[in-house]
Amino acid sequence: MNFIDLATERYSVRKFDDRPVGRNVIEKIINAGYVAPTACNFQPQRVLVIDNDITLSKLKECTKCHFDAPCAILICYDKNECWKRPYDAEQSGVVDASIVTTHMMLQAWELGIGSTWVMHFNPYKMREVFSIPDNIEAVALLVMGYPASDAQANERHNIYRPIDEIVSYNSF
Repeated sequence: MNFIDLATERYSVRKFDDRPVGRNVIEKIINAGYVAPTACNFQPQRVLVIDNDITLSKLKECTKCHFDAPCAILICYDKNECWKRPYDAEQSGVVDASIVTTHMMLQAWELGIGSTWVMHFNPYKMREVFSIPDNIEAVALLVMGYPASDAQANERHNIYRPIDEIVSYNSF
């Protein structure tokens, strides 16, 4: 599948069947994030795989947006390992983690694994239940699994604003 088809066809899956996502598949998804570009290639991303009954139960304490997925991946960054923009010291961590998440989300789809990028989680509870150190910041949660036979895209999935409302050339 070419990239634009992959990117267009992928949708947020919120209904999964009961099949577990095998470690070999998870490792392919992780590898897509591993090779993702980060600022100055500092690679501050930290990834937590949540894929057993105990940790999935803990995840449900942190978000209502778990969709009973059989697997989730929490993408974080280490605040001490980010590139900092020299003009204002803005850290690259959120951007780096977002690029990593996007790579993993698209790789999952190519492998037949549906996912939803979840930002609606309690970061304090997440830090507590998964013993996340203070220097690690959670950015995104990919809940994932094999789409249920009746899973479907949100009705707004293929609705796009006119491109001239989004793109400007040379000046806003």
